[in-house]
Amino acid sequence: MKFNTLLKKLMKKGDSKDVAKQRLKFALMTDKLEIKTDTLGNLQRDLVEVISRYFEIDKEAVNIDIQRSEESSALIFNTPILSANTRRGLPAA
Repeated sequence: MKFNTLLKKLMKKGDSKDVAKQRLKFALMTDKLEIKTDTLGNLQRDLVEVISRYFEIDKEAVNIDIQRSEESSALIFNTPILSANTRRGLPAA
């Protein structure tokens, strides 16, 4: 489940049983990795800030997800790129 989707579900009012279940699922995922909820929010903000230096992105469509397997975990950052950001005068590669 995507991080933003999960956050929206957690914040949305609804059946308390479903909300509690989603919160528990999220807590278990972050506890296993020893990541605090606010840390993921800060990470998302920082990534958006850095990537925005190089690309114009749709900040409302940013998704962060943690995918786990038995051997490893991966942080997936997904956002639509609207255009290259040339206004900062970045050096050519």
